[in-house]
Amino acid sequence: MTKLLEWKKDAYRKPLILNGARQVGKTWIMREFGKRYYEDTAYFNFDENSTLSPLFQKTKNPKRLIELLTMIHTKAIIPGKTLIVFDEIQECPEALNALKYFRENATEYHVMAAGSLLGTSLAAPKSYPVGQVDIMNIYPLSFSEFLRSVNEDDFKFYETITKGTEIPEYFHNRLTEMYKFYLIIGGMPECVASWIENHDPSLVKKIQQDILALYENDFSKHNQKINAARILMVYRSIAPQLAKENKKFSYGVVKPGARAREFEEAIEWLVSAGIVHRIYNVSAPLYSLKIYEETNHFKLYFFDTGLLKTMAEIENEAIVLDMDFSFKGALNENFVLQQLISSLEFKPHYFAPNSQSEIDFLIQRNMRIIPVEVKSGKTKRATSFKRYLEKYNPSFAVRYSERNYKQEDTFANIPLYLAGRVNLLE
Repeated sequence: MTKLLEWKKDAYRKPLILNGARQVGKTWIMREFGKRYYEDTAYFNFDENSTLSPLFQKTKNPKRLIELLTMIHTKAIIPGKTLIVFDEIQECPEALNALKYFRENATEYHVMAAGSLLGTSLAAPKSYPVGQVDIMNIYPLSFSEFLRSVNEDDFKFYETITKGTEIPEYFHNRLTEMYKFYLIIGGMPECVASWIENHDPSLVKKIQQDILALYENDFSKHNQKINAARILMVYRSIAPQLAKENKKFSYGVVKPGARAREFEEAIEWLVSAGIVHRIYNVSAPLYSLKIYEETNHFKLYFFDTGLLKTMAEIENEAIVLDMDFSFKGALNENFVLQQLISSLEFKPHYFAPNSQSEIDFLIQRNMRIIPVEVKSGKTKRATSFKRYLEKYNPSFAVRYSERNYKQEDTFANIPLYLAGRVNLLE
């Protein structure tokens, strides 16, 4: 909401596209933003109303389009006072293209758009107005948003934690418990809402299974020129890929003997759809990480840890009772990346100079490169991490684990539940 308000007040505001995976709440936030901060919302859904598309095929003139849309809305569309929302805009490429004419000739109108799998359209250069729109990525609820929704008292304490704070054992245990709940429920709005209303994990699991099935159905529906079977094969390989000791993406796990060229487009489709996060290895842990990317050496993580837990068929009991199971490390890593991606300006990278050594994540903060180790238990053993610290002597290093918060000069052990609090890395 804060970012949307900044957009509303921006004198150089462009039409805004909300980009994110299906079911993350794009429609809700557009409607809610309109309700809170505008006198009226003119909402148009291209999937529900097929008669909208011909309007955009007839004319590209935004003033003429406003006249036509006003008739459908049955109320005046007033610049600055009416929020214009185009939902499921991917169903009408002409409407997506028309956004650039609003930018060029009708900047007084506040226009927002979103759609299912819109990212796959945005990834194709000809299908959207380059440079004429603002794009905002929408993610599932972060852990802090989840905590604020389900336990206000714990959230109030969570908000008070600053760099170097000593966390009382009572609150550390409470927040660790809520962290385990988040691994099970995840950040999908419908799952969180169901938990708040019913406190029934079986209902949450059913919603997660339905969402995962919906994604599989989307592959065949929206794949266009990309082979739907290949998208499905990559999608179903994500959990097995993360279960490996070396989590580098392996085409052989997707299909024995598979080559990169067979599945590159399928991976790109899943990344563009917001369903997976791809992070790259770097050839050197130096500023700027982007220029050291090795694009043929990457990992894929799922965009929501709760969905990943259900996809991997992990029982709630294993998480709640803190059992030692092989996928535990992968869940923790996925969680940390999910929090970092929604909190950082730049995507994390990782550093695997050889098959025996790997730093889970590298974070770029200003001009500093911060190495990150994710531990699934309370053990401190991390040979690769120790070697890295000795060799590169970073100005700051972080271990996320189940242990309590402790900072010593250039090193901090930060509880997993604080992974999204990137202000602790300053």
